[in-house]
Amino acid sequence: MEQQNVRDTLDRLIRDRGDDYAAMSRLIGRNSAYIQQFIKRGTPRKLDEADRRLLAEYFGVPESWLVHGDAQRPAPSKENSYTPTPSKPANDLILVPRFDVRASAGPGAVHNGEAAQGHMAFRPEWLRQITGSRAGQLSMIRVEGDSMVPTLIDGDDILVDRGDAAERARDGVYVLRSDDVLVVKRLARNPANGRFTIRSDNPAYPVWPDCAAADIHIIGRVIWSGRRIS
Repeated sequence: MEQQNVRDTLDRLIRDRGDDYAAMSRLIGRNSAYIQQFIKRGTPRKLDEADRRLLAEYFGVPESWLVHGDAQRPAPSKENSYTPTPSKPANDLILVPRFDVRASAGPGAVHNGEAAQGHMAFRPEWLRQITGSRAGQLSMIRVEGDSMVPTLIDGDDILVDRGDAAERARDGVYVLRSDDVLVVKRLARNPANGRFTIRSDNPAYPVWPDCAAADIHIIGRVIWSGRRIS
C-alpha cells in the first residue's frame, strides 16, 4: 500500500507540472519507459535512492514523499494544484548534484561525506555524448591546488563520472581516494602488465610509477571542467 501511495504521489506531481513519464525517465538517466513502468506496473518495486533524490529536487518536495507517499495531500484540482518553485530547470535538463568537496591538485583535501550543496543542470543529449553512465553516477566537485596546471587550475569545477572507475580505468584524468583524502591525477596504464603511472600535469610534482590497479582507489573519471574567467 505504501508503494502505491508513492506511485500515486509521483503520478500526481508529474501531471500537476504538465510533464510526462518519458521526460522524467530521461531526467534520472533511465530508459524512456522506466517511470511509466514504475507507476503503472510497479516495476521496479521501489525507486533507487539516487533517483528519488533527483526527482524530489526537481519537483521541490521532501524526498520522503517518494519513500512513503503523501497520502494526506488532497487530490489536485484547479483551485488546489502543485506549483513548482520557479528556480527549477526545464524538464529536458538533468540535475547533477554538486558537493562542497575539494579534489586536491596539490597537498590533499579531506572528504567527509558531505551532502549535496546544490545542482548543475545539463542537457541529456550533451551528457550522452560524453558518458554512457546514468545521471545518478555523476557528481560535481571543485579542484584545489596547482598540481594539475595547466589542465585544471585551483577553483575549477569538475564533472566526475563514478560509473567510469576502477574496472574501466584507462589513460585519463581521475579522482582518487587515499584514506580520506581526494586527489585528482592523471593515470597512464601500461598495456603490457596493466599497472599504472600516476602523475601530475604540473612537472614540479612527483610521479608515482608502476602502481598496481588493486592499490589505487579510483572514485571516477573527470569528463568535463568549468571555470570562472577573471
